[in-house]
Amino acid sequence: MKTVGIICEYNPFHLGHQRQFRLIRTALGEKTALVCVMSGDFVQRGEPALYAKEVRAEAAVRAGADLVLELPVTCALRSAEGFAAGGVEILDGLGIIDALSFGCERPEGIRETAALLLRDDFSPVLRRELVRGISFAAARQRAVEALGGDGAVIASPNNILGVEYCKALLRQESRMMPMPLRRDGDYHAAEPDPSQPSATSLRALPDCSAYVPEETRGCYAGAPRYRLAFGERAMLARLRTLDEAAWAAVPYGSEGLWRKVRRACLAGGSVQEILTASKSKRYAAARLSRLLLCAYLGISQETLDAPPPYVRILGFSDRGRTLLRLAQRTGRTVLIRAGETPPEPDYAVLETRCALLYDLFCERPGAYARRLAGEKVFSQKKAERGLAN
Repeated sequence: MKTVGIICEYNPFHLGHQRQFRLIRTALGEKTALVCVMSGDFVQRGEPALYAKEVRAEAAVRAGADLVLELPVTCALRSAEGFAAGGVEILDGLGIIDALSFGCERPEGIRETAALLLRDDFSPVLRRELVRGISFAAARQRAVEALGGDGAVIASPNNILGVEYCKALLRQESRMMPMPLRRDGDYHAAEPDPSQPSATSLRALPDCSAYVPEETRGCYAGAPRYRLAFGERAMLARLRTLDEAAWAAVPYGSEGLWRKVRRACLAGGSVQEILTASKSKRYAAARLSRLLLCAYLGISQETLDAPPPYVRILGFSDRGRTLLRLAQRTGRTVLIRAGETPPEPDYAVLETRCALLYDLFCERPGAYARRLAGEKVFSQKKAERGLAN
């Protein structure tokens, strides 16, 4: 039996994600096991996840995933490079994963581009391009082309992540093989495509049930939603009261950017106003959003860079239970279940703070207490047994 890893956010889980499951099993066999490392309450674009991690993990298992682990918040809020490196380290540390699957618009040239980015002569060329005052993404494309590569390979969001996954595999000397799958459709489409919807389009809908697998619709029905707008005032209050020392320690604030963002926070009446006042050709909106969210959550650069001491189990199928036993016996990634005492108390304090602050983005205040009372790992076998009784 082959075991394939997926680094994901499932914000929310939709038909396109189920298609990836189907393509993997078509290529490698129906018995292929799928292990997903999924962002928790906050996602890489610097926003709260639309649904709580427990809801999204259950949806993934019901749709065919065998094991869902949480990508810790300090990995989820890194840049694309750090996000990919954190996910690869967790999956590789399980010791049971054969391949890493990811979607991309253009699979051709991804591995070659990843190898080029790791060459010793790449960084000097990149620095030369950055001096021109252009964005990091544009500078990197130009640097790739200057060294004979194809800059178009890193021109789209999914391809950028795909290259970063391959870079992480190479840098960490992972045993996992890359398994890129062509992704059709527009990543940022405003209107959902019935067969290949974008998560961006679904998050804007009042009801996305028509675009998610039938077996997952019950997970979302009645589940509270979380949006930046719901907790914006709480976020602004926190940002306006941070002192200079706290701002100086915030990730993504190098080159004096934190001072510019701090001034914008004191003057701006909304997160969007802060982003607009802080944005430039050099600093993309996603970087600024992560900066603001890290400041709100109290995550320093040192905390963001440190490897997470453990990984939480969010859900599993019957086959996933067997995978867990194997990983816990032979792997180096430390796995814990809901209710278990974390091996690193300081990191547990950070997790609790993030969960409490995530609660403020909920359309129904007080959701954290209800989540805590019912906190458990989703087991598909137990759920099916409950339905039968």
